[in-house]
Amino acid sequence: MKYLMFVCSDPEPDTDKTDEPDIEVWVAENDAAGRRVRGAVLAPPSAATTVRVRNGELLVTDGPFAETKEVIVGFDLLECADLDEAIAVARAHPMARDGRLEIRPFADFEQ
Repeated sequence: MKYLMFVCSDPEPDTDKTDEPDIEVWVAENDAAGRRVRGAVLAPPSAATTVRVRNGELLVTDGPFAETKEVIVGFDLLECADLDEAIAVARAHPMARDGRLEIRPFADFEQ
């Protein structure tokens, strides 16, 4: 099952830096196991462009639409047997301590 894992910043990171995981090790292990299909770091929110259409009119705004302290800083596309495996993969990601990870399954419109 495919999951998109949003990697987000968090204004309240974990203060315990003991045994903090290494991102390069996490990537290598999950790539080798076939659990990480793709991933990337995103440009900062200041590089975002927001696109909306209202009453037929195109509205383009520089920057993110939502103003929050948390921002999406990257993503990983995961291939896992189930949500429990996806959670285990996310738990080992360094940003589980310094940020937050949101896991979403891809919608299955054929059901």
